[in-house]
Amino acid sequence: MSNIEITHATTGVVEVEVARATRISPHFVRLTVAGDELAGWRHLGFDQWFRLAVPVADDTRFDNLSGTYDMAGYLRYLTLPRSTRPVIRNYTVREFRSDALELDIDFVVHGDGGIAGPWAESLPVGSSVALIDQGCGYRPVEAERTLLVGDESAMPAVLGILRDLPRDARGDALIELADIDDRQHVEAPDGVDVHWIVRRPGEVPGAAALGHLRQLPDFGGSVYAFAAGESKLATGARRHLVGERGVPKGDVTFCGYWRAH
Repeated sequence: MSNIEITHATTGVVEVEVARATRISPHFVRLTVAGDELAGWRHLGFDQWFRLAVPVADDTRFDNLSGTYDMAGYLRYLTLPRSTRPVIRNYTVREFRSDALELDIDFVVHGDGGIAGPWAESLPVGSSVALIDQGCGYRPVEAERTLLVGDESAMPAVLGILRDLPRDARGDALIELADIDDRQHVEAPDGVDVHWIVRRPGEVPGAAALGHLRQLPDFGGSVYAFAAGESKLATGARRHLVGERGVPKGDVTFCGYWRAH
């Protein structure tokens, strides 16, 4: 579930190439994509996200994708030949460097499950991919405090928001990981406390972050919240904030990125 609003860019399908691939921690691989088509990229910062078209064969095509990927674009995608159409997944812009025309994407990798993770783990330098800009989910209302809640799948979004928050912002950021060694450098305002939460082996993803959220003291004022990651983490955070903390529904942005089995 999600209440994120999609804002399509005029850039359409942006074709780029994987220029560098690096395992940056036990469960993360960073791919740097580059190309002249990034000259028109709409850089928004925060949790800007995009549809990533991942090649599944040497003859995968990107030129027949829709540039908006709304319902009409998705239906068009379904009509494309399975043998040459890419797999589409959602990812966050980790960093964008307009001077070098480069964009970083962080992938959670955890074995052979899925398509995008194993593909990234193969360190596919030289592969062509395509991006379709979808805008930002983070849309703050005027509030005294900011609250960010996410798991490792949402860490790029949370870190991007922390990087771009006003420097006088106050609040808390809760990031749940399976491995403390997956922590990354944080550019947070001095008034925002970052809580790294490590779930126990076998613990349901998101449960540790939700438990930590429930233990936070009274916010002492109005709050805007952003919760993302495993579906029950995102919806559970919203339910707690609205039902038990009295936060207006419209002041909580939430998005389930994936669903635990």
